[in-house]
Amino acid sequence: MGISFWQIGVVLVLVLLLFGRGRISHMMGDLAKGIKSFKKGMNENDNSSESTTKTIDASAEEKSESVSKEKETASS
Repeated sequence: MGISFWQIGVVLVLVLLLFGRGRISHMMGDLAKGIKSFKKGMNENDNSSESTTKTIDASAEEKSESVSKEKETASS
């Protein structure tokens, strides 16, 4: 036995009566702002992780170059 159309309608009417039309639209606006803020934060996080990855890769290349130079001088 599932939820029928009438049960969903009754719940929606009760929510509308309890909160009012203005309050629900205000809550939806706040929800939209929260989603936008979340997406913006995720994009900033992606950008910072890319720059961190580049920095880590550059550091790893520098270390591997210095290790190979040390091996060359040790073998000479």
